[in-house]
Amino acid sequence: MEVNLFDFTKKDNVGILTISGRLDAYTAPELKNMFKGLMEETRYFVFDLHALEFLDSTGLGSIVSCLKSATANGGDICIAKMADKPRMVFEITRAFKIFEIYDDLDAAVESFNI
Repeated sequence: MEVNLFDFTKKDNVGILTISGRLDAYTAPELKNMFKGLMEETRYFVFDLHALEFLDSTGLGSIVSCLKSATANGGDICIAKMADKPRMVFEITRAFKIFEIYDDLDAAVESFNI
C-alpha cells in the first residue's frame, strides 16, 4: 500500500506541506526533489509535521536544505504542529534555533504577513 508522504496545499499564497510517516535517508531525496517544483508555486512555506512519525538526521538535513533553497530565493519556511519524536530530533540537534516553530497551523501561515 503506497502512502502519500507529502501533501501540498496553499493558503493566502503560503504553501502548506504536510509531511507524514518517515522522513529518513530513503525519503529525504524525494522531499528535496518535490520542493524544487513547489518553489515555482510560492516562496513561503509551512511544513506541517503533525503526522511525521520518524525523523532522522538525513531527513532533518533535507528540511534544512529546503530552508536554504527558500531563503536563497527570498522566501522562508516555518514549522507547525510538530509531533513529539521529530520535536526531540529538533531539540537534540538544536535545529529549533534556525526555524520559527508554531503549535498552530493558522498562526504559522499568518506569521508571513504577505
